[in-house]
This record gives sequence, structure tokens and C-alpha cells, in this order.
Amino acid sequence: MESTGRVMTQTSQQHRGEPDDKEFMTTLAKGLAVLGAFGKQRPTMTLSEAAQVADLSRATARRVLRTLTQLGYVEQEGRTFSLSPQILELGFAYLSTQSWIDRALPLMRELSERLGESCSAAILQGNDIVYVARVPARRIMSAALSVGSRLPALHTALGRVLFGYLDEAEIWRRLRSQRIDAYTPQTITDPQALFDRIRTDRAQRFSIIDEELERGLRALAVPVLDRGGQAVGAINLSTHSTRTTRNEMREHFLPELNRLAEQISSTTV
Repeated sequence: MESTGRVMTQTSQQHRGEPDDKEFMTTLAKGLAVLGAFGKQRPTMTLSEAAQVADLSRATARRVLRTLTQLGYVEQEGRTFSLSPQILELGFAYLSTQSWIDRALPLMRELSERLGESCSAAILQGNDIVYVARVPARRIMSAALSVGSRLPALHTALGRVLFGYLDEAEIWRRLRSQRIDAYTPQTITDPQALFDRIRTDRAQRFSIIDEELERGLRALAVPVLDRGGQAVGAINLSTHSTRTTRNEMREHFLPELNRLAEQISSTTV
């Protein structure tokens, strides 16, 4: 599963910011901070680099890396360290607890093949979405996406529809906790405008993103609900803006996605 600097930063901030909780395990948080420091931009690190990125002393980083190496989650070659394939067990352990994903995959494949578009499923984690299933069709984004990939939730259809299932106070807290960058001229960056769009998307139970994250990328997403009506994830169809209009997405894609989501939700506790 793909790690990012955002994960490392959040974990590092948490182990510095939870001193009043007597149940909080600072050592475990430091270990997670080191694991989170690895990623696409840093597939390998020296001891000094790991200490700097995870905001730890060299002595602490050394103990963490030696422990992770002995446990099999990190490999060492000379002075450099990298994640081992065993780290995948942690990610797939989570996926194995989400029965709706197994139910969704064959349905997503069938829909993607029939419509000729990419179909993805994601969950909300903090201010990001994390892909938990993906059936690619044509490559429409400049960055390849796979299970474990992260994108900023506010500028994706998957993320925006999931944001709608948070209460209003939590939506505002997350809006105010991050810098809202403009990825394209169409990106919505005003917090009030984003809040209003999130609430509108919740009311209609779908979200359309039109070239807000990347030029040419148009996507529509609907929530996957459990039997209590809470969102456990979301599924989308993504296309290139030259192939499909917003109206065509509403007319042709939305009914298909809603049927798929209902099939998945009917088996979700």
C-alpha cells in the first residue's frame, strides 16, 4: 500500500500532540512515523534521513529501524533502508475486513467493461481518499492510480461525496485544518463554496467533479452505505471531458452507479 508524507506528518504530529493521554504509546507512534516516512518520493532512506523526515533523534530512529527490520517490515542494504513486501500484510489485513470491497470488485469490472470507463472505490481517511479497489480502463490521469493511492478528498468526486456524511462541525474542522490548493482554474478553493457544494452533493447523493483536480478529468461518485445509512466508502466512474458531458454522466452513468451501490449496500452490515 502506498505511503505518503501526509501520513508521516499526521502520525508525527499525533505522537507529539497526545502527551495527556496516559494510554497513548509514544514508542508505537514513532515506529508508525518512520513507516509513514517511506513513499514514492522516498523509497529508500538512510538513518539520518529517516530521523529528519520523521522528526526523531538519530538514536530513536536507529532503534525503530532495527526493530522494524527484525520484524520483517523494513529491509536494510548497506546504509539504506526500504520497506519490505511484508508491509503489504498490514494493508491487506484492513481490506480483508471490508467485505463490501470483495462484493464490489466483480460488479465494478462488469460496469467498467460495459461502459469503457474506469471504475474505482475509495474510503475517506482524514483529508484524503484512499483507493481500496480500482478497475482502470483508459488512462485519463497523468499519475497512475492503484489500490492504496491517495488523493485530496475535497477535489475528487469520491472524497466530496464522503465528506457529506460527516456532521457540519466536522466538515468545517477539516476545511480549516488544511491549505486548499488550486490544481486547475476550475478548482474550488473558497471554504464556504466547498462546504455548500458538499452539502448539495449530500442532498442529491452524488458528486460530479469537472476538471478540478486535473484538466480533462471528469468523475461522478455515489456513496456505498451500510444498513444503518452510514457511508462505508464510495464508488465512481471517471472519464475524459472530451468523451462525456456532465449531463450525459447524470443521464447514463448515475443510474448505473446507483444500481451498483445498492447491490453492494444490500450485503453490507
